Amino acid sequence: MARYTGPMTKKSRRLGVDLVGGDAAFEKRPYAPGQHGRARIKESEYRSQLQEKQKARFTYGVLEKQFLRYYKEASRRSGKTGDNLLQLLECRLDNVVYRAGFARTRRHARQLVTHGHFKVNGQKVDIPSFQVTAHDVIDVREKSLEMTPFIVARETHGERVVPAWLEAIPSRMRILVHQVPVRAQIDLPIQEQLIVEFYSKK
Repeated sequence: MARYTGPMTKKSRRLGVDLVGGDAAFEKRPYAPGQHGRARIKESEYRSQLQEKQKARFTYGVLEKQFLRYYKEASRRSGKTGDNLLQLLECRLDNVVYRAGFARTRRHARQLVTHGHFKVNGQKVDIPSFQVTAHDVIDVREKSLEMTPFIVARETHGERVVPAWLEAIPSRMRILVHQVPVRAQIDLPIQEQLIVEFYSKK
């Protein structure tokens, strides 16, 4: 399965936003990498649009081809394309596992899903891009409950705020999806309208 496996701090510094969450190396040097990292960069409309697209792509760990598919699906749906796009990305199973506090990062969540540790509505799912919907119930498989990542997740669960559209039950290692998120519930420093403008020119 193709995915970006390079250094995320470098990407965070290039895009000027912490893509990982709690990245101490980014906090230490929040300017662009390289010899001319602190130099002034000439801003342009295209650069701003591209930067927002890359920000969203690397935040959710999605490659270009897959991201374009998400955009096309978002544009087919009723409502604002930008809102639909972020909603599709938020409803990925790996992101839901991360948002519920059952994994340290989205990369970690992706790995846990790929290794088959989760069931959705009683069925084993090992596809990180699987789309969850309202009223889905996500459980850690019984065989996996006593594995180190899930023991740690139970012990440290209160450290991250779980968004209102989800409910995490750490004692049972269960996630309840109450609804698909609306834009106000997606706490990300992304200007989705610039992504729509980027693709609408193509």
